[in-house]
Amino acid sequence: MLSIENLTRTEKLRMMEVLWDDLSRDSETLSSPEWHAQALKDTERALTENQTHFVSWDTAKKVLRDTTRTR
Repeated sequence: MLSIENLTRTEKLRMMEVLWDDLSRDSETLSSPEWHAQALKDTERALTENQTHFVSWDTAKKVLRDTTRTR
C-alpha cells in the first residue's frame, strides 16, 4: 500500500477531491450535526445584533497563521 507521506501535495488534494465527490454523492444520508445548526443560528443572531463582523479570507488566514506561530 502507498503511504500518504509519499504523495505529492497535488496527489493528496486530488485524493481529497475524489473522496469528497464520493461522500457527497449520497447527500441525503449526509446530515449536519445539531451543534452546527446551533452555531449557524448563534452567528446569525450575533450579526443581527451587531455583536460580530466578517473579515476577509486573507485576514482570517493571517490571524490563524499568526496564532499557530505563537503557540
